[in-house]
Amino acid sequence: MAEVINMPRLSDTMEEGTLAKWFKKVGDSVNEGDILAEIETDKATMEFESFHEGELLYIGIKEGETAPVDSIIAIIGKKGENISSLINVSESKSKKEPEPVKEPEPVKVPETLNTPNLQKEETKSTNALKGSGSKVLISPLANKLAIERGVDLSQVKGTGDNGRIVKRDIENYKPATFVNTNNMIIATEESSYDLPNSTMRKSIAKRLSESKFTAPHYYLTVEFEMDNMISFREQYINTQNIKISYNDIIAKAVALSLVKNPKVNSRWHDNKIEISEHVHLGVAVAVEDGLVVPVIQFASSKDMSQINTEVKDFAERAKNKKLTPAEIEGSTFTISNLGMFGIESFTSIINQPNSAILSIGSIIEKPIVRDGEVVVGNTMKLTLACDHRAVDGATGSSFLKTLKEYIENPVSILI
Repeated sequence: MAEVINMPRLSDTMEEGTLAKWFKKVGDSVNEGDILAEIETDKATMEFESFHEGELLYIGIKEGETAPVDSIIAIIGKKGENISSLINVSESKSKKEPEPVKEPEPVKVPETLNTPNLQKEETKSTNALKGSGSKVLISPLANKLAIERGVDLSQVKGTGDNGRIVKRDIENYKPATFVNTNNMIIATEESSYDLPNSTMRKSIAKRLSESKFTAPHYYLTVEFEMDNMISFREQYINTQNIKISYNDIIAKAVALSLVKNPKVNSRWHDNKIEISEHVHLGVAVAVEDGLVVPVIQFASSKDMSQINTEVKDFAERAKNKKLTPAEIEGSTFTISNLGMFGIESFTSIINQPNSAILSIGSIIEKPIVRDGEVVVGNTMKLTLACDHRAVDGATGSSFLKTLKEYIENPVSILI
């Protein structure tokens, strides 16, 4: 009997997935354990393997398309098996609203228009497809309007089905003039383009909006002296022959501070506050589509070189969307560092269900007062964002006080 393959829920927050790549095509044999496809979730791109054997009889979603969780993506069964009823049932479940009214069927516009009248119009308007060797999908009405207005179709982005150019695209089209200045293309007239929201970007928008508007945020900003840490890092690298970053040292210091201040390492629930005795430290990593937060599990028990190795590995695989769900879930606290971009200080939105997140700025050389004298020193600003439902001001302040002791006296991290 044929088996319907639905869009799987590959993470706890996933509501839809994008089919990044098919490894099988209709008619191919499939064995249990074969990789069917790559699916892009709200957090990563993961391989999806088959739990069934047979022939791939049907593909319900093309590469690059997005579908809700549990919608049909494929059917596997015996060769020649009738699957029309399965397709009809699955498609009827996925329909949520009637089909929109469609414009007349599109026509293909060839490189050279052959009718005498159209050739005459093209001479007047200099149709953009001439000599391009390409064809454009366009509705008859839009094509007529484009010829009348002399619109360069190669510069028009279609918003109809399958990228078809429709009437509104021609009516809204504005030719842009560009100037090349020092290898930069600068528009001298109004010009813009649309960047479709990826599954990850939509998930980020939803989750951060929920966090910002459901958790009452407040912020505690501190400034720590960094001269001792700068010296500590240099000595550590020279003596251990292991290169670590300031972020690695801070991550370890944060983990130890959470052990001493467990109420900050918590989650809010309607009927309780869940306090974690273990520290699963989330580290925000920027990727092309936004932000992912891989998790250093049991961070307080790991040394700085181990943290360094894990963070590097996470960052590399995050860029290629190769992180697994287990690696990006379960954090109890999160750090976000923009210091490498020269950002002096900033505030972050809490990565729920955590109760707090620490924003780390850059190290700044400036005059400071030490022992009653003004001297040149290095400082760093950190801002702790807290969910006031779970973490009171005094609790957050106590955490930062502990963190200050570790950062300004980093040798204590090793003790």
